[in-house]
Amino acid sequence: MTEKLGLTEAVSIALGGMIGGGIFAVLGVVAKMSGSLSWAAFVVAGVVATCAGYSYVQLNRLSDSSGGSVTYIEEFLGNPTFAGMAGWTLLVGYVGSMAMYAFAFGSFFERLVGVHHVAGLPLRPVVSVVAVAGFVGLNFLGAQATGTSENVMVGLKVGVLLLFGLWGLYYGSTHGKLEFGRSQLGLTVGPVMAAAVSFVAFQGWQLLTYDQDDIEDVETILPKAIYVSIPIATFVYVVVAVVTTSLAKSSVVQNHPETALAVAARPFMGSVGFTLIAVAALFSTGSAINATLFSSARFAKGMLQDDLLPSEVGRADADGAPARTLLVLGALTAAFTTYGSLRGITSFASLSFIVVFGAMSYLAFAQRDREEVRAAVPAVGVVGTALFLPLMLWHLYADQRSVFFSVVAIAVAVVGVELLYFEREKIEDGIESVERWV
Repeated sequence: MTEKLGLTEAVSIALGGMIGGGIFAVLGVVAKMSGSLSWAAFVVAGVVATCAGYSYVQLNRLSDSSGGSVTYIEEFLGNPTFAGMAGWTLLVGYVGSMAMYAFAFGSFFERLVGVHHVAGLPLRPVVSVVAVAGFVGLNFLGAQATGTSENVMVGLKVGVLLLFGLWGLYYGSTHGKLEFGRSQLGLTVGPVMAAAVSFVAFQGWQLLTYDQDDIEDVETILPKAIYVSIPIATFVYVVVAVVTTSLAKSSVVQNHPETALAVAARPFMGSVGFTLIAVAALFSTGSAINATLFSSARFAKGMLQDDLLPSEVGRADADGAPARTLLVLGALTAAFTTYGSLRGITSFASLSFIVVFGAMSYLAFAQRDREEVRAAVPAVGVVGTALFLPLMLWHLYADQRSVFFSVVAIAVAVVGVELLYFEREKIEDGIESVERWV
């Protein structure tokens, strides 16, 4: 299909990548760390994400070619090895994000139908794998089919979440139940640490930088889509956080985050609230899988064109997303969502986005002598991500020790494989030298 993405589809792709399983899974962790100040954590993360978005837009304008993070590192640092390692790290992060979304999709489907096993198999992983396979098939149909389906799913999920949030705000205000934690402002680092943990929920917008070949009038639409999608996602997160932490018991929010929104909806939406929230969760996680798969496949194609991925992953000269690349990403996602340590891979994904967003903000700040770049904006992105990284690591070490070591193990494995691939010629030369010496 030759049709390209317009502004509506581009915003939908960005929102689809952001407002996914994160709002249901991350909210509980954020609420546990910052309580009624959860909304402030999402505001802080949204501000840093917006500054990173500005950095991407400016780097894209200054760059001679499109392609996102890897292209910018290659062009502005001139280091293809570092660019390739950053690209591989991001791909692992995207697979982890999709695995988290697929896991949440299966969990909500299981709760919605009230069935836990089918033919002796647990229903959740089966549904998760089927969902991934379905969105791989949808992406085979092309950009327009993916963009159109994303419009529908994003419209429905944002509509339901806004209905929940705005109705909940009205109910909470008229019954005196809304809590904003104003007395705690300035007295705790909880929201800032929680912002670091929630950062994975703000990564979807930069997927658009990989879709530039599929966007019409990219110089106009790309900046608009980024600057529109991040504030919308932040607003939705803030409203949902306020209503949920105000109307649901803290024990429910912390111990059962996937049902916290449904519990918070009962006082004003009744029994229909659970069904609406569950349906919204299905659309949220489904569109997140769809958007992330769509863009990460094109990201991988760009890496193939630059010889930063082995040719076995896909064809660099393919029209649109390479079919083999879609299958590889889908298979890895299915494996992780079925067997992998999702908490570990998701935490690694969040850390990888913090590092890469910070690096892009630094690259934009380094171009501050250019008239187009306002130095203060990327500077906020650099400072914010530099603060998030140690806070995120400390949170994992202090509260989730096993996840911390899992993340370290994943990082070591990824870096090790990257070094073996990108330094393979030097390693081969070294082996040959040893063999000749022996």
